[in-house]
Amino acid sequence: MSRSLPTQPKLHVFPDYDALSSAAAEAVARKLRAEPETVFLLPTGVTPLGMYRRLVEMHAGEGLSFAGATFFNLDEYLGLPADHPASYHVYMRDNFYGLVDADPHRVHVPDGSAVDPEAECERYEAAMTEAGGVGLCVLGIGRNGHVGFNEPGAPFDSRTRVVRLAETTRLVNAGDFEGARAPERAITAGMRTIFEAREILLLASGANKSQAVAAAAGGEVSEDVPASMLQRHPRATFMVDQEAASAVVDAG
Repeated sequence: MSRSLPTQPKLHVFPDYDALSSAAAEAVARKLRAEPETVFLLPTGVTPLGMYRRLVEMHAGEGLSFAGATFFNLDEYLGLPADHPASYHVYMRDNFYGLVDADPHRVHVPDGSAVDPEAECERYEAAMTEAGGVGLCVLGIGRNGHVGFNEPGAPFDSRTRVVRLAETTRLVNAGDFEGARAPERAITAGMRTIFEAREILLLASGANKSQAVAAAAGGEVSEDVPASMLQRHPRATFMVDQEAASAVVDAG
């Protein structure tokens, strides 16, 4: 069971990570059953892993099909080939796309090794538009309030583009890389690109995300906290566990 708090966007609090992950997977599955050809914009990171595991289980045990859907990833490190162990191509293949019946021709991840990164950004943005626009975007949130790789200060009108990663973000992700040195730049879907999704789910777990959740869900709408833009979205929902909601609850 979840409980809804009187915030904008909607905030649903779950007792723990497993309950959060199951609820997120159910939300994706409902969308897929209602609209099998939905275009999804999906995240990487630690938080969505439970959701992906549950979706894989639903595919194997309940026959949930992803074959008609189209998938885009929010971001990819710049300079990494698709087969690099820390690339988001590999993350998504190993944790989701390669474990369900997703059509490989409908799976899209930015090309981090593109010779012309700016052209790749334009191509990727155009591909989302040509697919009919994003029906459901699932997000995580960084400790500094970033979504995708839109770090604090990201323009609310931004489209898919090359960005420089904050040092705090690189430190969090450093363990995935040899020598503990994460790339300095990435390709990310922009804030306007995300905001134009017809429905948005933001997932957060753990006390280390509580301040970011509080600022994003109920603080000032500011480019200093990119996720705060979601307060203006008509169909944005935060799905968080109790620890991630603790600062919001305390503030109330």
